[in-house]
Amino acid sequence: MEEKALKIIARKAEQEILHDVLLTKKAEFVAVYGRRRVGKTYLIKTFFRQKKCLFFHVTGSNNDSLLTQINRFITEIGNVFYDKSELKSQGTWEGAFNAITKAIELVPKNKKVVLFFDELPWMATRRSRLIQAIDYYWNRYWVDDRRLKLIICGSSASWIIKNIVNNKGGLHNRITRLIELTPFNLSGAKEFLNYKGIKFNEDQVLQLYMTTGGVPHYLDHVKKGFSAAQNIDMLFFKKDSLLFKEFKNLFSSLFDDSDIYIDLVRIIAKYHYGISQANLLREFGKKSRGGSMVNRLKDLEDAGFIVSFIPYKHKQKGIHYRIFDEYTLYYLRWIEPSLTTIRKLDKSESYWESKIDSASWRTWSGYAFESVCYKHIAEIRKALKINVGADVGNWYYTPKIREKEDGAQIDLLFDRPDGVVTVCEIKYTNQPFVIDKKYAKTLLKKVEIFKKKIKTTKQIFIAMVSVNGLKPTMYSEELISNVVTLDDLFRQ
Repeated sequence: MEEKALKIIARKAEQEILHDVLLTKKAEFVAVYGRRRVGKTYLIKTFFRQKKCLFFHVTGSNNDSLLTQINRFITEIGNVFYDKSELKSQGTWEGAFNAITKAIELVPKNKKVVLFFDELPWMATRRSRLIQAIDYYWNRYWVDDRRLKLIICGSSASWIIKNIVNNKGGLHNRITRLIELTPFNLSGAKEFLNYKGIKFNEDQVLQLYMTTGGVPHYLDHVKKGFSAAQNIDMLFFKKDSLLFKEFKNLFSSLFDDSDIYIDLVRIIAKYHYGISQANLLREFGKKSRGGSMVNRLKDLEDAGFIVSFIPYKHKQKGIHYRIFDEYTLYYLRWIEPSLTTIRKLDKSESYWESKIDSASWRTWSGYAFESVCYKHIAEIRKALKINVGADVGNWYYTPKIREKEDGAQIDLLFDRPDGVVTVCEIKYTNQPFVIDKKYAKTLLKKVEIFKKKIKTTKQIFIAMVSVNGLKPTMYSEELISNVVTLDDLFRQ
């Protein structure tokens, strides 16, 4: 979103935290993290530049030298505190922080001072001793200045968590507020597009969401006057387009040895219902020796690319992983296998539009909508009027090769504390979904296998989560207790 548009979209909870930070009569140490392109810098700058405070903002740059980073910091001190005067260069972060501490002392005692260190992981070059300097100056000087609000920010979530939030040294337990900024939900994505003058209906927003994952920077490139499918063509299927080139850049900006992280994501993406850590170790091979892979998986989860979970009532215990980022899933499914073709495409071709309603598109859209639903569990729970105490998960059973049994899978379920399990079928169709005799039989069989395998005596309710609802039939009236539609997913 362009910085000149001084409005913050769909970040109410985060704004409440920042408002409280500014009002408190004590020093605050705020950590903000979230994936690249999610709007961290825009949120902080837009919020505080509309408030009565002195706002100091410096941004780290990837691969810049220690001296370059420090000189940029010193220059900004001169700009903000000394009316753009040129200050003496410093060779260490200790010297730079000493300079800004002296500058803060000159600020009127009734004026709040906000120090925003953006992309801190990039400022912390090797042997820079930046963390040690923040440790010293926070504990020695800044914590006693009730006007001061220190905000550190980074796209490398794992770095922020490890080095700041979970710091074992002098910064241990010093963070006063923690903000994890995530992509927009469906409602936020629609509000953002509306603010840009793009009045899409909910299905058009969903189509974009299933490919971009609600990342504000990606949505900011959606063009007015074109359909969702046309915009997806322009965003992905041109050799010079934003999201055609984004994937490797995204990983390389966040991780050293980024190819290893991409390889991990590729493996996980092959397993729609997730892969166990043990199987992932085996499939990844020699690169997974020791604890390094587990740490990398934690990095990927902190960055929002994957999610870890314990399967519901599953014989194979232990942590499993699945892809949690729509852009990653879309890129690996549609872009990466077609890189050569896309590079050769004429710019006038509408590649994605030609794929809509094909068999491969229908399969992908079902999986993609299911992923979106997992990001909107709160909205589904609310629509079904299910207590927050219910356990949430999915379930599947795959018989062994020689066993003469049917397998079964349940897209989403709520194991409720009131003696009920609500199992949800998730369907992406262009029209209201129709439950005919054949589908009803399949559904009943699925529930039968589920009850048998998990040995439950609880009441089973069946609900449908369907983009366009459910067409009433004698089978739907008999089997389905509740229907959740796309409208429900957009409700806040």
